[in-house]
Amino acid sequence: MTDILPILQHFDPISLSEMEAVKLMNRIDTKYAVSIRQLPRILEKAANDYFIQDIDGVRLATYDTVYYDTDNLDMYIRHHDRQLVRQKIRIRQYVESGLNFLEIKKKNNKGRTRKKRIPLPTPSIAVPTADVTEFIRTKSRYTWQQLQPALRTRFRRITLVNKAKTERLTIDLNLVWENQITHLSKTFDDLVIIELKRDGNMPSPMLRIMLTERIRPLKISKYCIGTALTNHTLKQNRFKNKIRKIEKLIKQ
Repeated sequence: MTDILPILQHFDPISLSEMEAVKLMNRIDTKYAVSIRQLPRILEKAANDYFIQDIDGVRLATYDTVYYDTDNLDMYIRHHDRQLVRQKIRIRQYVESGLNFLEIKKKNNKGRTRKKRIPLPTPSIAVPTADVTEFIRTKSRYTWQQLQPALRTRFRRITLVNKAKTERLTIDLNLVWENQITHLSKTFDDLVIIELKRDGNMPSPMLRIMLTERIRPLKISKYCIGTALTNHTLKQNRFKNKIRKIEKLIKQ
C-alpha cells in the first residue's frame, strides 16, 4: 500500500461539498477485480483525468459497514439465484468524516442501481428510532423486525471523480470480512475492487485504461462474496467461479 500513497498526491483534490453534484444515486455500475500489484499503474494512468476525494488531507479513507439480512439470508439467496430485482441494506460508517448512514441499495431488472439513505447519529441501530423503521418499511421489501446483522466488512477506499464530473470511481483495498452469524473472518489484502459509477453510458477515461490494461469487468458483490467465504453452510455455486478467479488473480 505504501507504493500508492505518493501517486495519490498527483491527483487534484475535490472536497466532500464539491462532490455533492456527483452523487449518482441512480446509476449503472461496472466492477473490476485487480491485484494490488496492478493498482499503481492504473492510478498513474488516471491521475490527469480524475480528481481525488480529499478530507482534511486524507485521500485513503476508512469504511466500516454492517450488512443486514433476514434469518434465512433472503438478500444473499436472491442474488445467488440470479434474481434481477434485489436489495442490500447496510449501515455504513465513513470514519474520517464522522458520518454514519443507513443505506438501501436497489438493483432493477435493467441493471440500474438506486441508493437511498438517511443519516444516523451513531453507526448502530440496536434500538431503532421510528424514522429508521419507517425508512426500512417504505424503501425496502423488508421490515426492521425481519432483519439481523449478517456481515461486517471493512476496507480502505480511494474515491475519484472524472474532470467532467459525470462519473465516480471507488477503489477498495485491504478488505476484511467478519461474519456476524458464524463468527468466521476472511482477509484479502492483495485484492482491489474497482467500481465505476455512471449515469448511463457516458465516455469514461477508466474504461479506456482498463481496456488498454486488458482488465475485464467482473460482476462482484462484496456482501455476497464475503458471505460465501465466511458461511460454508450456504449454497454458493454461483460464486465459486468468481472466488477462484479472485484467488488466482491475487496469487499471480
